[in-house]
Amino acid sequence: MEARAVLKYAKISPRKTRQVVDLVRGKAVDEALNILQFTPKKAARIVEKTLRSAVANALNREEDAANEEDLFVKEAFVDGGIAFKRIRPMPRGAAGHILKRMSHITLVVSDET
Repeated sequence: MEARAVLKYAKISPRKTRQVVDLVRGKAVDEALNILQFTPKKAARIVEKTLRSAVANALNREEDAANEEDLFVKEAFVDGGIAFKRIRPMPRGAAGHILKRMSHITLVVSDET
């Protein structure tokens, strides 16, 4: 049985978020939460909340609720969202372009081996 949680428009770049998501892919849920708790990155807090949401979705299913000890992170990936385009003044009248990127984080937990 699978459960999924998707966080869209997280205000952090996908490249930074992928570094954290790669740490928890394929791990047991309790081990993944432990890793995220001690990872000193902003993306770790965001991924942790999304993982807790996926676990809650798995535990609260009506047809067949899962046991939390059996869950592991089956899939974890980050897609790029929209990017706000900003302009910063540069020397000699030039303009530098800044992209404020966003991420879509998807986590799937499962109890099947």
